[in-house]
Amino acid sequence: MIRAAVITASTKGAKGERVDESGPAMAEMLRASGAEVISVDVVPDDVERIVEKMRRAIRSGANVVLTTGGTGLSPNDVTPEATRRIVDREIPGIAEAIRARSLAKTAHGMLSRGIAGAAGSVLVVNLPGSPRAVRESLEVILPVLPHAIELLAGESGEAGHRTA
Repeated sequence: MIRAAVITASTKGAKGERVDESGPAMAEMLRASGAEVISVDVVPDDVERIVEKMRRAIRSGANVVLTTGGTGLSPNDVTPEATRRIVDREIPGIAEAIRARSLAKTAHGMLSRGIAGAAGSVLVVNLPGSPRAVRESLEVILPVLPHAIELLAGESGEAGHRTA
């Protein structure tokens, strides 16, 4: 069972100056796939605040932490830096698959710095910041999430093979 925490990195969103559309879009798509969404939060583009929100999600029982926003080139895009402080091992294939999907739609996809990795037995994945890109990215990774979660939990992975 996927137990997901959704975190949007957006200073304007955290201040109430912009409506977060990406986090709710991600949560909606996750629920439609049968996942349990245990939290949906918006935090400022600040490494410490993002790290703390990720740690809180993990302590709350998430086995997947998905972020949206903060993966670009602007000085305040710091989600990958925060993620690197949480993960023990990077899982580059997930980020590569997300970028490949983005590149099929726009050349700007190559500017994404999002990463994916394991924080102990929890999968952490950075997704782009727009609702459209979130949906496209989730279409790519949803089929492998059960298998990844099962493997990170130390199980055989055989059940996940059946779902992919």
